[in-house]
Amino acid sequence: MLKLNSEFQRVYKRGKSAHSTSIALFYLPISGEKKVGYTASKKVGNAVVRNRCKRRLRALFAEFQLGLADGWYVFVAKEPLFDNAFDIVRRDCKYVLKRTGAMSSSGADDGKKVIS
Repeated sequence: MLKLNSEFQRVYKRGKSAHSTSIALFYLPISGEKKVGYTASKKVGNAVVRNRCKRRLRALFAEFQLGLADGWYVFVAKEPLFDNAFDIVRRDCKYVLKRTGAMSSSGADDGKKVIS
């Protein structure tokens, strides 16, 4: 988990970024480790709204984690993240992960769980 301001700044300055309607992602490829940080500014809403947005981002990262490359990830919540349906947010997350090169665009992992 990214916690230090210097770690976030390193990802912002040196990493790749991609934006969608509800999520911004900053990704810095680093081999051998996978760290993630979540942020939601006061523009998103009050504390309840910001915390819910970060919970949604955590759930999405957990869902896609196995198909992702090693590196540092910073997910930034945008205002629509709170109101959008989870399927729309999942699509946005998949889009930004592919745009930064963190997830292969082959579609091998479409983010859906298979029940056998």
